[in-house]
Amino acid sequence: MKVTSLEDLRKIKESAKDLTSARSRGATRVIIGMGTCGIAAGAREVMTAILEELDKRGLKDVAVETTGCIGMCQKEPLVDIIRPGEPRTTYGEVSPADAVRIIAEHLVNGHIVEDKVIGQTD
Repeated sequence: MKVTSLEDLRKIKESAKDLTSARSRGATRVIIGMGTCGIAAGAREVMTAILEELDKRGLKDVAVETTGCIGMCQKEPLVDIIRPGEPRTTYGEVSPADAVRIIAEHLVNGHIVEDKVIGQTD
């Protein structure tokens, strides 16, 4: 869209606000460690599995984000789940199959996958 007036700029601002408002409405967040260590350990495959599972289940109010090195290279791939009103849960050594299980158990049913947890913070 070519901006030729202040009104055009206001329209762009409003449409952008609609696109980004889910992030501020307390949507669930899934953060995948995608530093070089995470990628080498299989984080791309984990991210693909997460995106496919979210799509398969029709889960739209979930923000999938990536981050760089977290400093726990020995525990990669790392996946954080942040659900509104709950502690942040960090899962480690996540395989694509684990990722599917984490989506099903944690995101859908609210049950933490204890055998993959490496930490929780408020």
